[in-house]
Amino acid sequence: MTKIQDNRAWWLVLPVFLLVAFSAILPMMTVVNYSVQDIFDSSTRFFVGADWYRQILHDPRLHDSLLRQFVFSGSVLLIEIPLGIAVALTMPTRGRWASLCLILMAIPLLIPWNVVGTIWQIFGRADIGLLGYVLNELGISYNYASNTRDAWVTVLIMDVWHWTSLVALLCYSGLRAIPDVYYQAARIDRASAWAVFRHIQLPKLKSVLLIAVMLRFMDSFMIYTEPFVLTGGGPGNATTFLSQTLTKMAVGQFDLGPAAAFSLIYFLIILLVSWLFYTAMTHGDQK
Repeated sequence: MTKIQDNRAWWLVLPVFLLVAFSAILPMMTVVNYSVQDIFDSSTRFFVGADWYRQILHDPRLHDSLLRQFVFSGSVLLIEIPLGIAVALTMPTRGRWASLCLILMAIPLLIPWNVVGTIWQIFGRADIGLLGYVLNELGISYNYASNTRDAWVTVLIMDVWHWTSLVALLCYSGLRAIPDVYYQAARIDRASAWAVFRHIQLPKLKSVLLIAVMLRFMDSFMIYTEPFVLTGGGPGNATTFLSQTLTKMAVGQFDLGPAAAFSLIYFLIILLVSWLFYTAMTHGDQK
């Protein structure tokens, strides 16, 4: 007896496809259309082909912003991933303290990005901010508004304060999912805490760490609001990342064609690096 397939269930998926097309595909095609045209106004535009892409790829602003972006994202991953694992390992697993720790860890994630920038802008000021005032009273010259090193350190610490909780919560959930039988076997073998971490906890956290690395890389690579509110991209262009360069080009200069080409290159860089991260980590996990 031949089983008759009923494909009417696909109609239930149709609204999802329409929503994705409206929110992602159509805007993307609009950007692609802008990137190959020289736009003067709503009715005057000329086809230029790949001219804007060639111009952007040879633009020093892209090179400088891209270098700053990779340095920032790499620093974020090197600090937040080990720190998040360490915090998750120290968090209690049962009782009232476990619930309290989870609530406290979630608080930074609930604060809007522009509010985070405002908090650290006030916190780092030498006249009214606790951090700036204490450092200057200790004889440490600190001014994130005029010193490149201070601006970089402040933006980096701000991001670590804001997002380490996400890594810690992901690792905490991964640690809680490890069956207790592994720990019982480790106690029988009298394994040290380091041996338990190396041979039990860390291997079981690989999939969670993959998610954490991907999320933190993509988010840090697209950072805009926090450094914009804190430093405005300064001093000079010291903390001007790719997103801020794109905004200045699209909104400040109203160069829609070059900005569209820039945004597509930006998107492809994120896609490529994320794919490299995913491929490297999954290949290592298979081995």
